Amino acid sequence: MGLWAALHAFRGKTLAITANRTLAIAAGSLVVGLVVLGLKFLAWYVTGSIALYSDALESIVNVVTAIVALIAVHLAQRPADATLQYGYHKAEYFSAVIVGVMIIVAAILILREAYFGFLSPEIPESPIQGLIISVGATVINVVWAQILIRQGRKVRSPALEADGKHLMTDVVSTIGVLIGLGLVILTGWAPLDPILAALVAVNILWSGWGVIRESVGGLMDVAVPPETGKTIREVIAANADGAIEAHDIRTRQAGKMTFIDFHLVVPGAMTVEAAHEICDGIEAKLREAVEDVQITIHVEPEQKAKHSGIVVL
Repeated sequence: MGLWAALHAFRGKTLAITANRTLAIAAGSLVVGLVVLGLKFLAWYVTGSIALYSDALESIVNVVTAIVALIAVHLAQRPADATLQYGYHKAEYFSAVIVGVMIIVAAILILREAYFGFLSPEIPESPIQGLIISVGATVINVVWAQILIRQGRKVRSPALEADGKHLMTDVVSTIGVLIGLGLVILTGWAPLDPILAALVAVNILWSGWGVIRESVGGLMDVAVPPETGKTIREVIAANADGAIEAHDIRTRQAGKMTFIDFHLVVPGAMTVEAAHEICDGIEAKLREAVEDVQITIHVEPEQKAKHSGIVVL
C-alpha cells in the first residue's frame, strides 16, 4: 500500500470513529433530556408552581431538540450522492433552525401560562421538595451541556453545539426560577411566581433568536472566521513555490466541512504535471491547517490571469 493510500485509509477510519461518537452523543442527549423532563414535571407536580411548570415546558423543547439533532447528525454523516453532490452537511443547520422555532413556541406557551397565573396567583405547595428535585435536574443539565458544547466544537457539529448552548440557557433560566421560588417562600408574595415564568419566557425567546441567527448564517454559505481565512492565505502563499500568484480565494462552511476554492496563476510555459504538483503541495498543507476541508484550485497561465493580486507569491 502506498503512502497516500495508507493516509486515505487512516483518514477514513478516523472519520468513521468521529461519526460514531457524534451519533452516540446525540443519542445521549435524548436520554438525558427525557430524564430531566421527568424530574422537572415531578417538581411542578409536587409544587403546582407556574414558574416550575414553565421550566418543565422548556425541557420538552430539549427533548424535541435532541430528536431533531439526532436525525440531523445521522443525515449529515451520509456521503455525497448523485442528487446532493456536495454532501448532506447542511442538514444540521436545518435542525438548528427547527430547534430555534421550537424554542420560540415554548416561550409563547409559557407566557400564556404566566398571564393566567398572574390573574389568579397562588403560593406553591411543598416548595422545598420541588426545589430539591429541580436542583438535581439542573446539575444533570449543566454537566451534559458542557459535554455537548465541548464535543460539538471538537467534531465541528452545529447541531450538537446548538443543543448544548440551549441547555445552558435552560440552566440559567432554572437557576433564576429557583432563586425566585425561594423568594416566594420567604416573602409569601404569590404574583412573583408567574412573573418569574414570564421572565423565563423572555430569556427563551432570546435564546431561540440566537440559534436561528447562527443557523441562517450557515445556510447562506458564510465564510470562515477571519483568523481561519488568514491562515488559509498564509498556507497558500508559503507552499506555492513555482507559481506567480493566487486570487479569488473564497471559502464557505457547511456543517463541519470547509470549502476552499481559488485561482492559481503559473507561468505559461509550465507543464500540466508541474502545475499539478504545486496544487498537490498546497492541498496537503491546507488539509493539515484546516480540518474537514474540500479544496478546488483553478490553474491559469500567466497570460490569461486577472492579476488581481489578492495573494502575491
